[in-house]
Amino acid sequence: MITIVNYGLGNISAFANIYKILNIPVTIAGTTDQLAAAEKIILPGVGAFDWAMMRLEQSGMRACLDDLVLCKKRPVLGVCVGMQMMADRSAEGKLPGLGWISGEVLRFNENDFRQQTHLPHMGWNDVEPARTECLFKGIPVPRYYFLHSYYFATAHPSTVLAKTDYNGHFAAAVRFENIFGTQFHPEKSHNWGIQLLKNFAEI
Repeated sequence: MITIVNYGLGNISAFANIYKILNIPVTIAGTTDQLAAAEKIILPGVGAFDWAMMRLEQSGMRACLDDLVLCKKRPVLGVCVGMQMMADRSAEGKLPGLGWISGEVLRFNENDFRQQTHLPHMGWNDVEPARTECLFKGIPVPRYYFLHSYYFATAHPSTVLAKTDYNGHFAAAVRFENIFGTQFHPEKSHNWGIQLLKNFAEI
């Protein structure tokens, strides 16, 4: 069973529809009681870092998420801002992150960009997996849809699961034990995204 965390942000229906197409059981959790039985968790997110952290705190599900992910080791997939929330902090805001994966979220430096690049990083881009097991299994040429101006600078290179080049490489996907994150949007990435979400369900 896939549980999508509904704290008021993210493309919840898009994830749910993909899992329904795949005939994989899916539910949406908006309360601690609904979240408590989660076997695998998707943490979506869009918008600003502080706003997302505040909405998650206001939902009352933060402590339950910490318990499921850190203590019970349930697999979790954070997407876009959902991945950035897993960091210790973000240059975009003042609130602390979840601290599940060591590192911080930084803004791309536009002064270093070539003329043909700009912010936000929006559209399709190739993804280079460091390892092809788990999320990228069965995806020979990964290509995904991005929309962001900030990136996750992990403290340890071993937690970078995949990279993308946008005037230099950044972490397109991260992993630490049972914790996964993608900066790109698999729910907007056609067959590449469908396969990745299927792979997560099979972990």
